[in-house]
Amino acid sequence: MSTRNPLNIGAAARAVANFGLADFRLVAPYEVSFREAVSAVGGAGVLQSARVFDSVAEAVADCSLVVGTTAGQNRVPQQPAERLEAGMAVAREHSGRTAFLFGSEKFGLSNEDLSHCHLLVRIPTVPGTPSMNLGQAVAVCLYEWVRRDSEPSRPAVDPVSGAHAEQLTVMLLEVLQESGYTNRITAVSTEDKIRRWMRRMRIGRRDAPLLLGILRQILWKFRRQPADRP
Repeated sequence: MSTRNPLNIGAAARAVANFGLADFRLVAPYEVSFREAVSAVGGAGVLQSARVFDSVAEAVADCSLVVGTTAGQNRVPQQPAERLEAGMAVAREHSGRTAFLFGSEKFGLSNEDLSHCHLLVRIPTVPGTPSMNLGQAVAVCLYEWVRRDSEPSRPAVDPVSGAHAEQLTVMLLEVLQESGYTNRITAVSTEDKIRRWMRRMRIGRRDAPLLLGILRQILWKFRRQPADRP
């Protein structure tokens, strides 16, 4: 997310290659020349196939689990951050597409970025130096990700993708606005809260059409009978 240094991009790409992964995505990087990063020894293929997105929402649209990373020092997360080993144990049991989201070297992830995450993890560094180099953080997290003591159990629910979760979020926000729960003043702060809540719900693919239909019906009712509203 908004990576500033092409060397760090290269180090992160190398870590991705080290642990046998290939789907490398960048959100609004400062240096488009990341494909020439000199520290990506062994990660050239990852860099060549990397994709660039304008926003976090676009980058994780096809992912049903987004794991955000935070040092928890520069801002107060609106959801709890699990220790790395505990968070990754949960992530390993997920059967759908999983994304790991890392912030920029300078600012980390914003609260808006974190609102797209289902789960937050933190590497247990010492309080005096909590922040890690981007490439190091990627390597540590991916090591914990691939370290499996046993075959993961499949969850009973197959969560919706990020795109479908966002569709539900937008529809729910429209319903809340029509109901008077939100207005122009509170809409911005409420949006992130609703987005986080929607991800914590872990709505399954089979249930998403039902919930979307319910929200559409409520919205239609509000807009059809505006005079009946309190």
